[in-house]
Amino acid sequence: MTTANSIYNNDDQVARSISEAAPRHYILKIMSFSFLAKTGIEKYESGEFDAGGYKWKLVLYPHGNKSRNVKEHLSLYLVFADVASLIRLDSEVHAVFRFFLLDQTKDNYLIVHDATGKDRRFHGSKHQWGFDQLIPIRTFNDVGNGYLLDDSCVFGAEVFVTKEMSSGKGECLSVIKDAISSKHVWKIENFSNSDSEYHESQQFSAANHKWTIQVFPKGRRRGSGTHISIYLDLVDSDTLKDGSKIFAEFTLRMKDQQQSRHIAGKVSHWFSESSKESGWEKFVSSAYFYHTSSGCLVKDMCMVEAEITVHAIANTL
Repeated sequence: MTTANSIYNNDDQVARSISEAAPRHYILKIMSFSFLAKTGIEKYESGEFDAGGYKWKLVLYPHGNKSRNVKEHLSLYLVFADVASLIRLDSEVHAVFRFFLLDQTKDNYLIVHDATGKDRRFHGSKHQWGFDQLIPIRTFNDVGNGYLLDDSCVFGAEVFVTKEMSSGKGECLSVIKDAISSKHVWKIENFSNSDSEYHESQQFSAANHKWTIQVFPKGRRRGSGTHISIYLDLVDSDTLKDGSKIFAEFTLRMKDQQQSRHIAGKVSHWFSESSKESGWEKFVSSAYFYHTSSGCLVKDMCMVEAEITVHAIANTL
């Protein structure tokens, strides 16, 4: 377990008081306390307990936390148990806590807490707080104090969550200066003989992304039965992180193969995983498209061109 910064022990930060009330959230009773030293147990982690909607653990160093050069004192810490969730959600939990030590002779508790009353921030890189010098070992072992009787003792803890915070979402918008346009020409043969609902071009690249063009000979949605529908589709939209998007300006053209006239549509669209296509349900009427004078369909072959310019990319933070 990674040990984060602890509450340093000095007269300004540590307060001690007496209470007859038992700790609300957790009690740790240790029988045969001296055997911890005999068996070489330098640190004991308690089981998990619930407080404030979260899971916690106590970590006790019965001979002092040697990694922090603690001598002649017991060290006790409160640990946020589910550290992975703090890291995954990029969140933090603020809490105030108190440690208890039972005086078995007087049947009351010594309470040790932060004198400043400040809450402590538990997050991915700092998930442990406590007291390096909870109590001197000599004081703890003194039978007259009632903390260690018949080689048994009782610790306790109360934890009160004061605030929960998650990092807000964000994004970084990058505008591309001097954006370069990419063109792709697609020749659709046997236009009228397809059993499929639509013709789809081979994939082509533009601005480091993969695209296809889709043409619906019998129309789609509101253009069904009356118009030719056409769309630009971002094939690799699933590579965009959740919330990321790219802003592209594009033109789709159906070429007049007999003259220099073309049917064209130009539009801008934010492409994302949830909005990966854009185009026209009613790009050109079926009557005009199939008329021999339009030049759109010659020998059952149609020519379509896509011109794409990506102007901006927005990535989630």
